[in-house]
Amino acid sequence: MIFSGGENGAGGTEAQLMADYARSVLAFDGTVVLEDRSTTTWENITNVIPLIEDVDRIKIVSQPAHALKARAYLRRQRPDLAAKLVRAEDYRVGEWLLVKPLLALYGLWTLRVLESDERTVSS
Repeated sequence: MIFSGGENGAGGTEAQLMADYARSVLAFDGTVVLEDRSTTTWENITNVIPLIEDVDRIKIVSQPAHALKARAYLRRQRPDLAAKLVRAEDYRVGEWLLVKPLLALYGLWTLRVLESDERTVSS
């Protein structure tokens, strides 16, 4: 599993924070690779491409709007790899219940940069 994300303002990286959560809370015991230099979604994709070039399937998991944007960026940067995208479970009922309306508005605002054909979920 690859976790991507740079400095989070708390002295660590987003990648490390997510990896620690996966191990301690979700009991993930598989291989973990950290990409800890990215500061934007575009950089997340750019920096993980060398790590995913030889895989059979690619699953991007995040908050729904962020994951959609990341998939669109992968399609822009490497259409050949985007063909390996598989559906991820981005939305779970009840998750982020109190802040979901704000996240949805912010997500829609950030997605305005995508072309209409990029606003699709993975097949």
